[in-house]
Amino acid sequence: MSPWSALLYVVLVIGASALLAGLGWIAACDVLSLDKPEKTAVVTLPEDIFDSKEVKDGDGGTKTVLYADLGYVADQLKEQEVIRYPWLFKLFVSFTGKADDLRPGIYNLDTTMDYSAIIRNLSAKSGSKAEVTVVIKEGYTSAQIFQALADASVASVDDLEKTASSYDFKFSFLKDVVSLGEKNRLEGYLFPDTYQFYTGMDPVQALNKMLLRFDEVFTQDMRDQAASNGQSVRDVVTIASLIEKETTGDDQTLISSVIHNRLYKANSQTAGYLNIDASLLYVLPERAGKLTAADLEYDSPYNTKKYQGLPPGPIANPGQAALRAALKPESSSYYFYALGDDKEHHFFKTYEEQTAFIAKQEIYKNNGE
Repeated sequence: MSPWSALLYVVLVIGASALLAGLGWIAACDVLSLDKPEKTAVVTLPEDIFDSKEVKDGDGGTKTVLYADLGYVADQLKEQEVIRYPWLFKLFVSFTGKADDLRPGIYNLDTTMDYSAIIRNLSAKSGSKAEVTVVIKEGYTSAQIFQALADASVASVDDLEKTASSYDFKFSFLKDVVSLGEKNRLEGYLFPDTYQFYTGMDPVQALNKMLLRFDEVFTQDMRDQAASNGQSVRDVVTIASLIEKETTGDDQTLISSVIHNRLYKANSQTAGYLNIDASLLYVLPERAGKLTAADLEYDSPYNTKKYQGLPPGPIANPGQAALRAALKPESSSYYFYALGDDKEHHFFKTYEEQTAFIAKQEIYKNNGE
């Protein structure tokens, strides 16, 4: 070998070593999280990225093990800037044999975590739960609330339904609620608000949080007012739920007056029938707001066209304004109302007035009414 060839060989060896050392340092920085700017992130691992496999256990039997799609996990971590090199993370997980530690869920992570800490926090053993904000809108039914919580990974719909049905929550306002065993028994008392929950939360704690909020909002003064009106808390909540499903936003006390007039003031044209479609839609939710003539003959105590008085219970979870309107309706002589083309409710003393108004509205013609 000539002197020049030897020199070139030495330069190449030193260069390759320096390059490998540099790459090794860059890789080490990512694995050990040595030089990353501070950042927090929420990473979701959905159930459908996991495959289950049967493997042998130490006792000669088999057990089911979940394996995540490491490519998906690494890409999520890269997208959230928790790691820099997805290929390196996949290699690390495979080399350390931690692929079966990962579990579905929503996790709080940050860039101070090295690869080992990331894996621990994505595992069933981590105990790390992400805080999530869930907005429960006024007028949501229990079913809609359960779905919203499930969508945020707080708890499953099945677990929430079972808990609502069977858990004996210790609140005085629940004493006149239907007996244990009905999945909708908490309808009306899961107060609409913006809540902070945790993923994988105990459904008892999640539901209790909303019941506690109702207990705070429905004050002792309001309970005393209900008693002075000759109403139970359940009566007020039921009326408020009807108002909530019927209101256009600024007419709650007037709608309340119509309900109260029909319930408590004799009138030959209404005879104690509320005739509120929203109540029937509660047991026919698949109708999506449009009832047929056959639907109106459906035999259910929630059909307030066929049964006098209030339905058996609330049909939604009302907000504070609807609760107050249920307690203090506006004083009026109205027994009827109808939605106009202007998207506002118009109120009438007689059926004839209501019928004449409806005949002039395009909204009813377009709906075939």
